[in-house]
Amino acid sequence: MKIATWNINGVKARIDTVLAWLDEAKPDVACFQEIKSVDENFPRQPFEDLGYNLETHGQKGFNGVALLSKTPMEDVMRGLPGDETDEQARYIEALVSTGTGVVRIGNLYLPNGNPLGTEKFPYKLAWMERLIAHARKRLEEEIPFLLLGDYNVIPDRIDAAKPDAWVDDALFQPESRQNFRTLLNLGMTEALRSCNEAPETYTFWDYQAGAWQKNNGIRIDHILMSPQATDKFNGCGIDKHVRGWEKPSDHVPVWIDFAA
Repeated sequence: MKIATWNINGVKARIDTVLAWLDEAKPDVACFQEIKSVDENFPRQPFEDLGYNLETHGQKGFNGVALLSKTPMEDVMRGLPGDETDEQARYIEALVSTGTGVVRIGNLYLPNGNPLGTEKFPYKLAWMERLIAHARKRLEEEIPFLLLGDYNVIPDRIDAAKPDAWVDDALFQPESRQNFRTLLNLGMTEALRSCNEAPETYTFWDYQAGAWQKNNGIRIDHILMSPQATDKFNGCGIDKHVRGWEKPSDHVPVWIDFAA
């Protein structure tokens, strides 16, 4: 199975690009973030015409996540547990059927947290703590579990073309990076760095200041795997070329090859 994650930056603005990538890459499962659409207005038909089952957790104009799968999905959960007052649509999870069983997939759009000094950064950290608690619970089930998405965290200096430019940004704060490491220390494996330690490996290039042309990127889109999922891990990649397409997202797809 090919399982992918991509912050598409608006499904309606980017639908032709997204459909072209689905046709080219043919993932069995795709996790989209920042769909920027309420559930009832999500353009389902073009995706269903490509053979995908579809589950969404949307929000008007902001945030929103979607799960697409060529095989049936069960036990769908919308929203990250731990705060019933949180109205932001940032997490969706489901059990996805494979050839030999199931894999539980959590699709997340972690809060940005900027600007520092506002309520947005404590919200980011609290959301990450809820994610850690939820991941710990899922790991106790001992079934293959993946946490994919836009983490809005630059894990290390190697993950930014100009790391010093990010020292005052929420994506690179010690607290954000520590919470990311805490997730890994639960027993999760970060897919890309387990098979690719190369520098200049990025997943996001800003629209401003020629960042794409200068390869001034950062790596903030990650796939974390439970031990049971890691046992089925065959490789990974980044579809960097998609950033050069017409009307691109500022993110690009990241994917893993997962033994079904």
